Formats: sequence, structure tokens, C-alpha cells
Amino acid sequence: MVDALAEIWMDGGLVPWAEAQVHVLTHTLHYGLGAFEGIRAYQRADGRSAVFRLREHVDRLFDSCKLALMSVPFTREELCAACVTVLQHNQLEAGYLRPLAFVGDGAMGIYADNPTRVAVVAWRWGSYLGKEALANGIRAKISSFARHHVNVSLAKGKLVGQYTNSILAKREAKLGGYDEAIMLDTQGYVSEGTGENIFVVRKGALVTPPLASSILAGITRDTIMTLARVEGIPVLEERITRDQLWLADECFFTGTAAEVTPVRECDHRAIGDGRPGPITKRLQERYFDVVRGRDTSHPEWLTFYS
Repeated sequence: MVDALAEIWMDGGLVPWAEAQVHVLTHTLHYGLGAFEGIRAYQRADGRSAVFRLREHVDRLFDSCKLALMSVPFTREELCAACVTVLQHNQLEAGYLRPLAFVGDGAMGIYADNPTRVAVVAWRWGSYLGKEALANGIRAKISSFARHHVNVSLAKGKLVGQYTNSILAKREAKLGGYDEAIMLDTQGYVSEGTGENIFVVRKGALVTPPLASSILAGITRDTIMTLARVEGIPVLEERITRDQLWLADECFFTGTAAEVTPVRECDHRAIGDGRPGPITKRLQERYFDVVRGRDTSHPEWLTFYS
């Protein structure tokens, strides 16, 4: 559950949490055209707080809107400032940010030239899949729902309506007793989780599906690939088959919400020895050191607000 805070930024200014409402005829509510981001802010080892890779997330929001032919009525700088303002006014030392661009009410029907509205919400959010998942890994299953085809949907857009597919895959997995689903693309290759990118480790190398496939260009994905190269771990972007996943030495998810979550089992097959592997733990530790301040090697990724 999301605990109510004091204020939400909406259409250019702060409004009380309970008053941040929209009309039932909001176009995005009916037809699903909208774009959003998930961003984390962390309290660091020195007591200061910083948003992690804020500009990259806002840039991707604008990219998603461009793909969806949505005109954003604010600049990138204004939305970056809105994210910081929301955190400060709600006195959050750490938290999760959700910028959302959506088509407002007015005309109905598939085509409607209604204005784009923008909101930025912040709330307290711990580990997406739980602290136990970060420590010991999760159980996943290959979903019967395929990831969107690149000629059917906009795979590089973080678009509202496209997540129906992920919701169905996640519900299927949870009803089956699993923690998360892994989605294949329409050609049968491993794509991503319901809201995470995926990596496997094979013979000491880190492997992840290429950007040319039907995956979201994850910012945490990029962070992990950057850190892996610094650590001297070979990084390969290539297709992964289902059986290669089952036979992998290690596997983990990445995402703003999921952070770096090990996968210990897939389809009743243990990944490696069924525990988070050494490269997974090494990269997970390095990631948390960077976002929480014990590692100060990437100041360009940080936007301080306290």
C-alpha cells in the first residue's frame, strides 16, 4: 500500500495529496495512451539524499512521449525540478518517484486532441520484491504471455497501456506460486521480466538481450553493464534461449524498483546451485554502494536535494 504524503506535483504546481484527482473521462483511463517513469532517491552514507540518474529517467519519459506522439507542456528541466520539489516538500530522505504524462479529458474516441497533463508523485517504497528476494533470490516462471513484438508495440517506450501484458503475466506467475514471470519475445527468446531487465551469467561473462530486441532500454540495466565493465566482467548483448536460461550459472533482474534481484529458480529448475552467485552478489553490492554513497565514483549519476 502507498501511504499518503502531503503533496503531489500536478500540471505545474503542488496540490494536497487528496486533491490530486482526474475526471472519469480522462482519455488515458479509457484508451491507455500515456507514459511514465520510475525513479529512486536514496539517503547516502554521509546523510545527504540524492536522486539516482534523474536526468536519464526524464529524458526517457520525453522519448516515450515522442514515440506516442504526445506533446509535453513542460521542459525537461522543469520536470527534473518538479521531482526534487516533491521529495523536498514531502520531507523524504529516500523514496520512489513516479512522473506520469497522460491525455486529459475532453473529447472521447480513439483519436482525441486533448491536452497532455503531467503529474509527479513520490512515496516511500522499500524492496520491490522484498528484502528476502534481494538476499536469497526469487522463483520465476516462463510466462505464457509474450513480450510485445517490435512491429506491434513500441518496445522502447515506457507506455501506460503496454503494461496490461505485464500485469497478466505477473498475475499468472503469482497464481502459480512464483514470485515473478519471465517473458519471451514472439520468436521464443528471453526478453525481460514483467517490469525488469534480465541478465544471466555464463562461464564468467554477463549476458543480456540486445537493445534491438523487444526490451525496454533500462537505466538500471545500463548502470549494471557500466559497473560490470569497470569490474572487468565481460558483457555480452545477445539473444538468450529458454534452455540457456535454465542452464545459466547465475541469473538476476534489474530495474529501478527491483534494483538487483537474484533469480534462484526458473520453471522448477535451480539456476546454478540455487543461490545467488558470486558475480550477482558482486554487482549487487557494487550497485548499492553507488546509490547509497559508499562508492562515490559516479557523481554524474546523482542529483542531490538535501
